[in-house]
Amino acid sequence: MIKRAFTMKLKPGGLAEYKRLHDSIWPEMVAEIERQGIAQISIFENDPVLFLYSEISDPEAWDRLWKSEIHDKWSEFMAPLMEFKSDGIVDSSEVREVFNLYTKAGS
Repeated sequence: MIKRAFTMKLKPGGLAEYKRLHDSIWPEMVAEIERQGIAQISIFENDPVLFLYSEISDPEAWDRLWKSEIHDKWSEFMAPLMEFKSDGIVDSSEVREVFNLYTKAGS
């Protein structure tokens, strides 16, 4: 598995609704995530910043998801909660891993 991580930025006051919507994520969105090879997603918050961690099967998995019809609909649904850059893209950036440690405690 390949690890990918991103930060995104919420609009002020958007965290509770963002969490509520993700707690009831559409089954067809979950199916598309799986179909594109995304095995795991975790999102952490330090309001207004979100940190998304994922494990994917190949480097193009996220690009395929972002170009899917169901993701377009989900993005429209989430748009009122998210900050956008001047080019109309969600205010996000990929972050790179600089440290990773596995120990026997996880066994």
